[in-house]
Amino acid sequence: MSFDKFFFIILTMEELEQKRVIGLMSGTSCDSIDAGLCNVYPDLSVELIKGINYEYPAFVREKIFKAFNNELSIEELCQLNFEVGECFANASNLLIREFGKPDIISSHGQTIYHYPFDVKEDNLSLKSTFQIGESSVISAKTGCLTISNFRETDIAYGGQGAPLVCFADKQWFKNSAIQNIGGISNVTVVSDDCLPFGFDTGCGNIMIDYCMKKFFGEPYDKDGEIAQSGEISEYWLNCLLEDEYYYNYPPKTTGREYFSPKYIENILKIAPEKKEDIIATLTALTAKSISQSYERFVYPNAHIDTVIIGGGGAYNKFLMKLLRRYLPKHLELKTHEDFGISNNYKEAMAFALLGYCTYYKIPNNVPSCTGANKSVVLGKITYAK
Repeated sequence: MSFDKFFFIILTMEELEQKRVIGLMSGTSCDSIDAGLCNVYPDLSVELIKGINYEYPAFVREKIFKAFNNELSIEELCQLNFEVGECFANASNLLIREFGKPDIISSHGQTIYHYPFDVKEDNLSLKSTFQIGESSVISAKTGCLTISNFRETDIAYGGQGAPLVCFADKQWFKNSAIQNIGGISNVTVVSDDCLPFGFDTGCGNIMIDYCMKKFFGEPYDKDGEIAQSGEISEYWLNCLLEDEYYYNYPPKTTGREYFSPKYIENILKIAPEKKEDIIATLTALTAKSISQSYERFVYPNAHIDTVIIGGGGAYNKFLMKLLRRYLPKHLELKTHEDFGISNNYKEAMAFALLGYCTYYKIPNNVPSCTGANKSVVLGKITYAK
């Protein structure tokens, strides 16, 4: 970092004020919009005042999944961008009606496609990302300044646009692997030994949820009960762990584009017969891929004392049991709740912090995590009238 930029940040920090921010997040599972009303303080700590899960209307969620599968026309996708924006506004207005308008709304949006690969077409880069949930709609329907589109700037500066929650993790934790388990699993490593780094360890709940809906008609495996009732197929598990993604070196990100319905249907061709065994083995895949990622990419580079689990996976008792089995015994296994941070709303809190920093022009990516060539201010501002 140059002296001028360092001096600018110090000067800005002296002028910071506490702000009330609504952080909005919808992940790869697309189960609901997480909305967290937060106080964000000048020391970059965040206090959650209240969080809510706002469920998408069924027809909107259905269209989002069609978009994931490239089954929407351009016209329908255009319309969906505004529909999702209205859903994000509705989630915000539930909090606004109870607590009044915040200073800022900070929206991650709904990722539809993420392509973090260094591929060129006639010397033009195809690396890209696409989130919907039109910020102009959010701003107009809430009357609040809205910050959105965080990932694009990181990609424009050579990064992968993810993981972005690393910025919050490095403010809030020490000597830990901070592991989020949503649809996709991602880790941030914060250690005294090195710069923070992070990457997507692989699938989280995405394949479990798909198979729960396919075989049991349920959206997810509540508390890991179905997995607990099955047996892990070690043969199938080892086959799944041979996927090349798990061997690729960070920085790296993945998503639905990779672990797609086609991918899942292909691996099911060699799955065990019992449906409970399928769920048990896919749950083991999430846990074992996390453990192996640490062995390959974390332990050789950083000292950590603790693994901190967040996201929906923290509520899966069987998954937590497997993580304890696969991780070294000297590592403490905790959840975000042990640090006073909601497992459910941690990412909404993180995006509240990212939006706060955008507002004050504080660089808020972590190049050692995303691979960007410099530290930059992420996010676009939509002003309210």
